[in-house]
Amino acid sequence: MRLDKFLKVSRLIKRRTVANEACDNARVTVNGRPAKASCDVKPGDVLRIAFGQRTLAVEVLAVADAVRKDDAAAMYRELPE
Repeated sequence: MRLDKFLKVSRLIKRRTVANEACDNARVTVNGRPAKASCDVKPGDVLRIAFGQRTLAVEVLAVADAVRKDDAAAMYRELPE
């Protein structure tokens, strides 16, 4: 699954266009490397997302095209800094 779509479906970022902009500005890394929006995401990958002063690190647990709002948090696990 594309990185921008995963960020939207998992509700880490609210809109896909915002996810695209974050990737274009090198605010998202996959396994320690800056990633483009078209980067392929699979279970086991570690994502780091920079939100201003705060950085969120998550591990991808599952990939699905459509997920209910209640189940979106099950797609990833937050990692300690």
